Amino acid sequence: MKWKAVYMVNPHRGDIMEKIKADFLLLNAGQLVTVAGNSDHPKRGKELNEIGVIADGAVAARDGVIVAVGTTDELQKRVELTNGTVCVDACGKVVLPGLVDPHTHVVFAGSREHELEMKIKGVPYLDILAAGGGILDTVRSTRAASREQLVQVARKYLDQMLAQGTTTAEAKSGYGLTVEDEVKTLEAIRELNNSHPVDLVPTFLGAHAIPEEYKENPDGFVDLVIEEMLPAVKEKGLAEFCDIFCEQGVFSVEQSRRILLKAKEMGFKLKIHADEMVPLGGAELAAELGATSADHLMVVSERGIEMLAASSTVAVLLPATTFCVMGERYAPARKMIEKGVAVALSTDFNPGSSPVNSLQIVMGIACRQLKMTPAEVISAVTINAAHAIGRADSVGSIEVGKKADLVIFDARDYRYLMYRFGTNLVERVVKSGRLVIGG
Repeated sequence: MKWKAVYMVNPHRGDIMEKIKADFLLLNAGQLVTVAGNSDHPKRGKELNEIGVIADGAVAARDGVIVAVGTTDELQKRVELTNGTVCVDACGKVVLPGLVDPHTHVVFAGSREHELEMKIKGVPYLDILAAGGGILDTVRSTRAASREQLVQVARKYLDQMLAQGTTTAEAKSGYGLTVEDEVKTLEAIRELNNSHPVDLVPTFLGAHAIPEEYKENPDGFVDLVIEEMLPAVKEKGLAEFCDIFCEQGVFSVEQSRRILLKAKEMGFKLKIHADEMVPLGGAELAAELGATSADHLMVVSERGIEMLAASSTVAVLLPATTFCVMGERYAPARKMIEKGVAVALSTDFNPGSSPVNSLQIVMGIACRQLKMTPAEVISAVTINAAHAIGRADSVGSIEVGKKADLVIFDARDYRYLMYRFGTNLVERVVKSGRLVIGG
């Protein structure tokens, strides 16, 4: 059901305000950060600092969809309440759109805390992988787990994410590396999507690593992905995106191109793990193929930045990954923003390189290590993150017609969210017009 946007009457004409019915009303937000105006294209450059703050803001919704946005005074005059209307008093605090996490590996089995000491000693990530650890360690655990076990573990992680303000997230497969186990993982994602408040966007990442049984025949595994995995996933309608780990010692640019071109031909939208440790040219490939996003980009080339800036591809930066692997290089966010690249932020939540599922932590790291302003960070975890998963038409900003996904933070100024690093400041979470965290 669609409703008209709020408009103010002309007092000189004596117009009668049109009443809007609502079953949810949030009032008295000290700062209602709408991030409005960019649903048709991601924010770039100076736009990232334009986050649309309404003082003493209010939001009304009906059937889970926003029907009015304005000041508390405006909406109190405009909104018609019913006996069942839920009214939430934000008590002068900061309200943001539900946070969007556009790059996660939330469905997996096992954990890899035993790798922490290896990282402390300086063992490189790719060396751990080459020795059969890293991703391959998680592959063994995930293959041994049932779909029900994967759902149970992932549900716990999603509960944590929701409690920290994430209401929409991308979820990748990639720890199965067989047709059966990739399908099993994506079926677990589907089950979670039907039973958990966090909306999940499913991504097939069968080309996440070369499994041990194909160690001597990596091109044979590429053939398996193209000839068997992609068709099985497509037939069952289990994924919207296809991703690949384009990296030295994993999948080359040419292998990545083969898989992604086939996926595109089959109707999948594209993502790429690009230029994380070695500048192979993943960013260039993403721009060339029209990928929805290119992710990581810690060592992206100058040409890669230029091509991303000239494309519609969103650069998803994952600073918690650099932090967790104790790397020296973070993605050059300031250069990207200055060149006009559309930048988003994400956790990269996974059991190895980023066991972090809090976007609030990522927001704090982004200010300190990527030198992004608090306003840029908010744009990057809301509307730009929504563009990175093809959901900007329904989430990522507080605007009429979008889902009523809102987060009330225990803060009086949006900058406090990044300043008060390391604490969960979420007080209440609203998902589709329903309180799911907080009373």
